[in-house]
Amino acid sequence: MGMEPIGPQNTPVVPPGVPEIAPGHTYGSVTDKISAIVLTRGTRKGWWVGFLIAFALLMVMHYAIAMVLFIGVGLYGINIPVGWGFAIVNFVWWIGIGHAGTLISAFLLLMRQKWRTSINRFAEAMTIFAVSCAGVFPLMHMGRPWLFYWLLPYPDTMGVWPQFRSPLVWDVFAVSTYATVSVLFWFVGLIPDLATLRDQAKKRIAQFVYGFLSLGWRGSAIHWRRYEMASLLLAGLATPLVISVHTVVSFDFTIAIIPGWHSTIFPPYFVAGAIYSGFAMVLTLAIPLRSFYKLEDFVTMRHLDNMAKMLLATGLIVAYGYMMETFMAFYSGNPFDRYMIMNRMFGPYAPWYWLLITCNIAIPMTLLWSSKIRRNVKALFCISLVVQLGMWLERFIIVVTSLHRDFVPSSWGMFYPTAIDFLLFFGTIGLFFTLFYLFIRYLPMISIFEMRELVHKTAEE
Repeated sequence: MGMEPIGPQNTPVVPPGVPEIAPGHTYGSVTDKISAIVLTRGTRKGWWVGFLIAFALLMVMHYAIAMVLFIGVGLYGINIPVGWGFAIVNFVWWIGIGHAGTLISAFLLLMRQKWRTSINRFAEAMTIFAVSCAGVFPLMHMGRPWLFYWLLPYPDTMGVWPQFRSPLVWDVFAVSTYATVSVLFWFVGLIPDLATLRDQAKKRIAQFVYGFLSLGWRGSAIHWRRYEMASLLLAGLATPLVISVHTVVSFDFTIAIIPGWHSTIFPPYFVAGAIYSGFAMVLTLAIPLRSFYKLEDFVTMRHLDNMAKMLLATGLIVAYGYMMETFMAFYSGNPFDRYMIMNRMFGPYAPWYWLLITCNIAIPMTLLWSSKIRRNVKALFCISLVVQLGMWLERFIIVVTSLHRDFVPSSWGMFYPTAIDFLLFFGTIGLFFTLFYLFIRYLPMISIFEMRELVHKTAEE
């Protein structure tokens, strides 16, 4: 693995134009800087402020869940004909956010892209936390969540088996598989760094905990060989999941005959939108982290520029999906699809439709072509937030506008979210950031051993 230490006299110099990592770093400086965030810096006031806000929102989520369990889903804004509301909107949104983490970790690893090194660790954590938030909504939307195990094919004496033609069952298998592989891939990548923290820790309890989690890692040749084999196998498993999971989620809609849902464009359209919102969330997290923890020499402008380019590329695919959806509605000659598009543009939810077009297409597609904008940290952070809002609105428009006016005018209705809808949604944001704050406090947010390997390769160049 080429793990011989580089002394100060051999400090690597990064070639011009390839700022993978700021020059002047050695193995020791990389290890000390990243591990110090966890072991020696202590808990900073800014961390406590953010954590307490996130934890307060998490308690709000617990309150909302308790209300739904005791009273029922009638607390939601769902009605007839809008049987799906905020729960499904937020489920699809959270699943989409998790996609960039898998793409950065698995696909870019298989493609040997070195720029993933500084951001893959917290992107993987983001995936796991987003999937945890997503799982809350279908569970609560079931009405009787304590019977969730009925969706699993377990040996039952009553002979009750899941309905395998139901997209809800497909979601259970797709999301559970995605979560399992993501957790395994994340934890396997952590093992060498947990051993480093074990060796660097001064407190006995920290040595015991990190030593237990590192599974006896000693950095021997056989350990590295098995680690690389496991990483490649998990990356090979995770990469198809980027496509398959959100494709299965899109099948929730496409198997229905509702206007605006019964479309073959949904699987690629949903996958591109998921990666779009996922990379926006990576930028949303990476920019404050690099500033708060002074990690500008690890998460360089090249990383932000590459993520902005990915945002631009996937945004163009999403824009193409919007255009084709509108074109096919008129080209097909189907009056119901044509009315659905006109209703989106000029109906009661039209302001939200045009706001999503502004957030997803007009603002990012206008600004991200400029290299100056892509290298402007504040502008990128604002654009990432705008894209997050736009992608949430997209899911809202897809769900609600197709349901509230379908085939028969006598069954038309309106959807108005309730306080519980909002409390549960903001509560899952609290769950996400509570888990994320705990992660950056107790685990290395940047891969130590991969950064050291990058130092070695940079020195060889």
